[in-house]
Amino acid sequence: MNLTNNVKQLLFKRIVKLKTRMILILGVMVLIQTGLVGGFALTYLSQALDEQMAQKAMHVANTISDIPSVQRAVTERDSNFLHPLSLKLAEKNGARYVVIADHLGIRLAHPDIDAIGLSMLDDEPDERPLTFPGGKGYAYTAQGSLGTSMRARAPIISPDTDEVIGVVSVGYLTDRIASVVNRYRQTLALVIILGFLVSAVMAIAFADYVKRAIFGLEPDQIGRLYQERNATLESVREGIIAINGDGRITTCNQTALATLGLPTSQDLIGLPVQEVLPDSNILEVLATGEPHYDQHVWMQGKQLIVNRIPLTNGGQITGVVSSFRRKDELDRVSQQLDRVQQYADSLRSQAHEYSNKLHTIAGLIQIGATEQALTFIGQENQSHQALIQLLVEAVPDPILAGCLLGKYNRARELGLSLTVDESSHMAELPDDLSREQLVAIIGNLLDNALEATLRHHGTGGEVRLSMTDLGNDLIFEMDDDGPGITPEDQLRIFEKGVTSKKGAGHGIGLYLVRKQLDELNGQIIVEPGDHGGSRFIVFIPKIPPVKKQV
Repeated sequence: MNLTNNVKQLLFKRIVKLKTRMILILGVMVLIQTGLVGGFALTYLSQALDEQMAQKAMHVANTISDIPSVQRAVTERDSNFLHPLSLKLAEKNGARYVVIADHLGIRLAHPDIDAIGLSMLDDEPDERPLTFPGGKGYAYTAQGSLGTSMRARAPIISPDTDEVIGVVSVGYLTDRIASVVNRYRQTLALVIILGFLVSAVMAIAFADYVKRAIFGLEPDQIGRLYQERNATLESVREGIIAINGDGRITTCNQTALATLGLPTSQDLIGLPVQEVLPDSNILEVLATGEPHYDQHVWMQGKQLIVNRIPLTNGGQITGVVSSFRRKDELDRVSQQLDRVQQYADSLRSQAHEYSNKLHTIAGLIQIGATEQALTFIGQENQSHQALIQLLVEAVPDPILAGCLLGKYNRARELGLSLTVDESSHMAELPDDLSREQLVAIIGNLLDNALEATLRHHGTGGEVRLSMTDLGNDLIFEMDDDGPGITPEDQLRIFEKGVTSKKGAGHGIGLYLVRKQLDELNGQIIVEPGDHGGSRFIVFIPKIPPVKKQV
């Protein structure tokens, strides 16, 4: 049964298109509305005509009952006078009949001369009594010898005794009301047909407009696309947030909530983006229409790569879509691919170097110089142990210490040396300072110094690092054996894409350093080094500012 209903619904959706549905819906609405209004109008018209006819009949009856000659003729029971007078009065007032009777209801005047002398109560099944409370007449509808009529009865009062001596009955046939109502009913039918045709034309025009606005799609197709769109948003690993022209959020996937650290159960749809992300630059794109591509943004200790694209319709900006992803996720694969070749080259050089050292140790043992062999082995491990001891004492933070130890090993792989000043001290690292940002800044600068030294000096070069946490700033100094940086280049090296290296994929490290320092309100100074290279001096406040969000 359910399968049959589903098949019927599917066939209905495919056969009955949007335009047909709108014609049917609007047409039925017009039919219902005009039918209800017309039915009410006809009912009200019929009642109004009944009341109007009753008032007219009552007025004619009262007027006739007040004529002195009528009062006198009733007293004398003069039918010869009353009969022609009733016919004349009926014709003059457009009434179907005027009947005059005595106080007992015996007719003294009637359109049918044979009915004179008979009781007027014989024509009424309910035998309505001839009583007039307060001396006033009344109107009613009844079936008489001449048909259904609106009747009005008025008492004839004797001017001498103030007693009821007779009654005047005036009747108007109700078929006149039926003919008027039928005439209006025909007019209403024409109005309903015309309204349906007008609604059909409006439905076609409106349906064409809607179809153009929705790119010719049917409602069920839009529903499927909406479901596919939601599934697509949730399947991508990038956070996506979209706003409309009023700056309110219209789209937000679960990845965006997780990346921004918001509760995944929170519904952001309809909220102003300024309330959710107070420091977001997405409103800048909405105001200017200028897209943002691959912008690096720090938020809650996470570095994100953000793209913001304006949405336009007819030349007007209607909203903005922002997509973002953690940079470390993108960098992880890139760095691994970039360093595979470096590791391979380093391993080959180290294998050759350690092969020579092993041969030396083996030769010393063979000739019996055991103490010299042990001394040679100790010298190889001495510098490494000295650095570890220095880091333990001067840099209690394990993340920064691990970064420096990793760069030390990296320098050895490249055939270089990384020397840390023995007077360095870096124990007062603020708890709210992002360690990820800190190691990104120091790591990028050390990598840049090692590569510059290797290109210019070759193996055997040295990079020197000095650190201090005295005062209100954390200060790092890095001195390399590279070719140095000209004053002109010192103004450009922090721009994105500016590099002295060959090949693609460079010119990012120092740009990121500048971006991250701006986030921390830090500074960096570039000056000539003591050994012909360059010296980079970094100042990071111990009280970092609030991070900007996406």
